[in-house]
Amino acid sequence: MAYADRNVAGSRVVAIVVVAVLVAVLGYVFVTGLAMKYIKEKTEELDVFDVQDPPPPPEEVPPPPPPPDSPVPPPPTQVVTPPAVVQVPVPAPPIQSTNVPQPPPPTSPPAPPAPPAPPQPPAPPAPPRVAKKLTPRGQPQSWVTNDDYPAAALRSESEGTTGVRLDVDASGKVSNCTVTSSSGSSLLDNTACSLLRRRARFNPAEDASGNKIPASWPGRFTWKMPTN
Repeated sequence: MAYADRNVAGSRVVAIVVVAVLVAVLGYVFVTGLAMKYIKEKTEELDVFDVQDPPPPPEEVPPPPPPPDSPVPPPPTQVVTPPAVVQVPVPAPPIQSTNVPQPPPPTSPPAPPAPPAPPQPPAPPAPPRVAKKLTPRGQPQSWVTNDDYPAAALRSESEGTTGVRLDVDASGKVSNCTVTSSSGSSLLDNTACSLLRRRARFNPAEDASGNKIPASWPGRFTWKMPTN
C-alpha cells in the first residue's frame, strides 16, 4: 500500500512538471507571435525614405608657384662692428736728478708801469703880509638887529647865532659873505649875510709898504626874538 502511494505521488509530480513546461512553451509562443505582429504593423505605418549622403566638398586649388624670374631676396644682414679701442700710451714721468739744475718756475709778466702822476697845480701866492689889520667902521652890532627879524622866522619862533666870514676888498667894501656856523634857520642865516653886504664897512688892511690889501673878517650875530 505504501509503495502504491509513492508511485502515485511521483506520477503527479511528473505530470505537474510536464504541464508547467507546456504552459511555458505556449506562453513563449504566444508572446513571441504577438510581438512580431505588433512590430510588423508599426513597421508598415512608418514612412520609408532613402537617406542620401552629402556631396563631397570642392577640392582646394593650390596657389600658383611664384614666377622663376622674381626670386624673393633674402633679408639684409646687418654687421655690427664694435668701435676700435685706441690705447693712448701714458708717458712715464721724467726722472729728476738731484745733480741737474732745475729751470726756474715761470714768472708772470711784469705789470705795466703806472702812468705818471699829473703835475701838481702851482701853489697859490702867499697872501701879503698884513702890517695894518682890517677894522670895522662903526659898531658891528648895529649892522644886524632884532628889528631886522624876518616875519616868517617870527611866526616859526626861530632863534640862534649865525657865524659869518666877510671878505673885504681893498676899498673896505664886503665882496662876499660865507656862513661858518648856522643858527639852525636858513632864513636867519641868509638874512644876516644880505644885511652885512649892504651895511658893513671897513677900514681896509695895509701891507708893510702901506698899500691897501683885501682881507677877511669873522663875526657872529645872535638872533633873539623880541619880547613885547
